[in-house]
Amino acid sequence: PFNPSTTIKYSIPNVESGHAPTVHLNVYDILGREVTTLVNKKQRAGNYQVIFNAATLPSGVYFARLTVGDFNKTISMMLIK
Repeated sequence: PFNPSTTIKYSIPNVESGHAPTVHLNVYDILGREVTTLVNKKQRAGNYQVIFNAATLPSGVYFARLTVGDFNKTISMMLIK
């Protein structure tokens, strides 16, 4: 649970091709509608963090989806106001 913002941390591993992959980190509501795009750029290997500010959103469950190449990971978050 968080209110009104939370930090999302993620890591990008070394890629054998040597090219920085494009990273997408999007937040969706419980109905699957995209709420915001937090990251949409190429990033080199390393640890990153981004702040998700939900001050204007209603309470509820949200999903953050990280996509890097063929890799996808989704986490759920609960906003409580």
